[in-house]
Amino acid sequence: MARATYKSLMRIAGQPVPLNVRVNPRARRIIVKVHPSTGEVAVIAPSARAINPAIDFARAERDWIAERLSRIPPAVPFAPSAMVPYRGVDHVIRWAGARRGLVYIDQEAWRPTIRVAGGEEFVSRRLEDWFKRQARFHLNRKVEAYAEALGVKVRRITVRDGASRWGSCSSNGSLSFSWRLVMAPPKVLDYVAAHEVAHLLQMNHSPRFWRLVERLVGESSAAQDWLRENGSQLHRYGDLGSGHAMDIIL
Repeated sequence: MARATYKSLMRIAGQPVPLNVRVNPRARRIIVKVHPSTGEVAVIAPSARAINPAIDFARAERDWIAERLSRIPPAVPFAPSAMVPYRGVDHVIRWAGARRGLVYIDQEAWRPTIRVAGGEEFVSRRLEDWFKRQARFHLNRKVEAYAEALGVKVRRITVRDGASRWGSCSSNGSLSFSWRLVMAPPKVLDYVAAHEVAHLLQMNHSPRFWRLVERLVGESSAAQDWLRENGSQLHRYGDLGSGHAMDIIL
């Protein structure tokens, strides 16, 4: 179905705030979203005829939007001296000089350190590529183990920077995950991988589905709680880009 985006403007505390109006025929109602890292304010309208009512609705939700914007943490670029989480542990980024462009964990440093070699202007890109490779490695390993345990076949695994879901499962057996999961504690990545593999047998959240998840990773409430409390923080790291608003955890 075709989608369209329009621009508008609203004022919050006397300051102009851009408003992105998106038309999505699949939407059943008007929805306002605030991206947890970029602060993008978007309103979803179910049809072109609902654009003006959607803008009015967003302006009526000015206080709610202001409160959400106040929660947005400062961005943390992938740059030397910045602190970024990897597998649930904060690491400091260090430039390793303009030699061969490797990224590695410095096991001899006095504190957890990620060293990025190569041209200093490419530190951000190289580190993000490294995080994506690490995410794919850990997710592939877990998905393969869980799929074997349940006797299911995975058609494809995709790793991307999804802002609306940490993971998803399609009806054809393809799984997709956010690479930012590799920043979270291992139990969180394990849970999301198990969640999506379990969907290959149960495309719902029935008691039977949750029994499958428990069979794979045991009690998962702690991982779910971590995502609810800390998940949005993972979107503050690196090149934030434009992204889309997050209103769904899983």
